[in-house]
Amino acid sequence: MTFFGQVSETNPPDYIKTITFKGNTPESQLPILRLGEPLVLEFDALNGNEDDFYYVIEHYNFDWTPSQLVKSEYLQGFDNQRIRDYQNSFNTYQIYSHYNLTIPNEQTRGLTKSGNYLISIFDDYNELVFSRKFMIYEELVNVGVSIKRSRDVKYINEKQSVDFVIGTNRINFNNPSETIKTLVVQNNNLNTAISNLKPQYTLGNELIYKYTTESSFWAGNEYFFFENKDVRAANVGVQYIDLFDIYHNYLFANRSRANQPYTYNPDINGNFLITALDADDVSIEADYTMMHFALQYPKLTGGETIYVYGNYNNYALEDSNKLAFNSESGYYEAAIKLKQGFYNYKYVITDANGQLNEGAISGNFYQTENNYKVLVYYRDLGARYDKLIGLGEASSVNISN
Repeated sequence: MTFFGQVSETNPPDYIKTITFKGNTPESQLPILRLGEPLVLEFDALNGNEDDFYYVIEHYNFDWTPSQLVKSEYLQGFDNQRIRDYQNSFNTYQIYSHYNLTIPNEQTRGLTKSGNYLISIFDDYNELVFSRKFMIYEELVNVGVSIKRSRDVKYINEKQSVDFVIGTNRINFNNPSETIKTLVVQNNNLNTAISNLKPQYTLGNELIYKYTTESSFWAGNEYFFFENKDVRAANVGVQYIDLFDIYHNYLFANRSRANQPYTYNPDINGNFLITALDADDVSIEADYTMMHFALQYPKLTGGETIYVYGNYNNYALEDSNKLAFNSESGYYEAAIKLKQGFYNYKYVITDANGQLNEGAISGNFYQTENNYKVLVYYRDLGARYDKLIGLGEASSVNISN
């Protein structure tokens, strides 16, 4: 279903934390920016060395193969520049340096083409530290999105279907089943995105997409969350606190909700927000705490693995967020170092072959409030790159049959 095999994001080493990618939103999320909007990338380096980091920006086609454009065609100025804006943490147990890259800046004056981009961060030795995808769109089409219950009766209580209509007076679609490409993203998670749906039919200058199964997602459940803006006292979701070299926060144990009835619980769809009490600048005054996750779940014996993830680690499945079964407590447990804030997280299972099952622990309920984005790409006949010509967005809060 997904197709992002061409270029994948590189996740950071353990000393790089809290990568936030902001466009025009207060909280970090998948950055989909309007052409001309500034891009802000922030991250922390926890080694206290004040390292130098450099950034490189590359343009990609819809399917994440390198585009034919040369750098001067999509980038004004230069990249491969050092990130000059950084500050050291203030009054924290965990020392770190906070880096802030804003584009446009003096060297990189702007990005001039819509489409898919990858920003890569390198260290002094020209070794890749991490990379992240982002998208830039221009508004050439209108994208109307509505969320329905699954039309497949077998999954009517567990799936949500995304219907959308692409309309424009500004472009004459030539052969739209070949020139138009679409990407449907649930909760800013590219790993589960659905790509390349073809328009089912055309009405005038509108392309209609109303699929029975191809555009449906597992609905999941509302995310678990915690907030630890006060490191010295138990906050939302935190059971108790200890101080070693840094503060340790022990969360209340979670349990499986797959067989429980659905209950509405407002969340921010997997995102996170850095918050700290009595701090003038949370980017350098918020401290790092060791968060202890615990999940009450029967011990798995078939080679399966349980992970805890969210936007805070880019939905990665890695050793650092894998849970281990503690036979003394009877819980699956993990300890992850995170900056103070409000976090959404969920537990997921992969089977022995690495196949992901997002709903095994949380369950799938059609009532779940999810965010959906539909991205529309267009490559006219003879064009050299895929333009991103429209963005539509909807929430399943008003889901209908």
